[in-house]
Amino acid sequence: MARARATALLVDFDGVLRRWDPAVAAGVEREYGLSAGVLGEIAESWGLLQPVLTGRVSHAEWVSSVADALTPSVGDPERARAAVRQWQSYRGEVDPQVLAFLREVRAAGVRVGLGTNASDLLDADLAALGLTDELDVVVNSSAIGVHKPAKEYFQAACLALEAAPDRVLFVDDEDRAISGARVAGLSAYRWTGPADLRYLRAALGC
Repeated sequence: MARARATALLVDFDGVLRRWDPAVAAGVEREYGLSAGVLGEIAESWGLLQPVLTGRVSHAEWVSSVADALTPSVGDPERARAAVRQWQSYRGEVDPQVLAFLREVRAAGVRVGLGTNASDLLDADLAALGLTDELDVVVNSSAIGVHKPAKEYFQAACLALEAAPDRVLFVDDEDRAISGARVAGLSAYRWTGPADLRYLRAALGC
């Protein structure tokens, strides 16, 4: 039996709606004499990342912990903090094709939620990128205390969207998140790029 068409769309932020130019981090690493990729390796190490994604520490505290971990590579705490501040000052860019798609979806009467593992800086990022009024719901892991791919995260997202799990289509660029959404009963589509929008439009009837 075919699933009913989705009445709500839940879309990931980083890697789907927001893009990051890798040249920015690479430029900071070159300027400060760091090995390529070290900023991402430290910042995304689970011991530092997990607390900020669940709201146990603030974004500012996470940035400080990244600078502390980077200090041995730089040799000077002040220089490490400067490198991390410069790297973090770049807040990414909106994918215009994805944004146009979200507008189409909302115009067709489908509720749109942002489903993201993020820090308490998310609202400021959305405002800076002009996205505050582009979404019906924002489900931020640090605000609800649980992150993707946990089943509880997706349950909270469905409640926020006021939709049953089987009427929500979730789009993300990470396999673990896709698997978690399916366990929670959502339809889920693995994002690979704007070429996927044709399928998603058809799936939503837009």
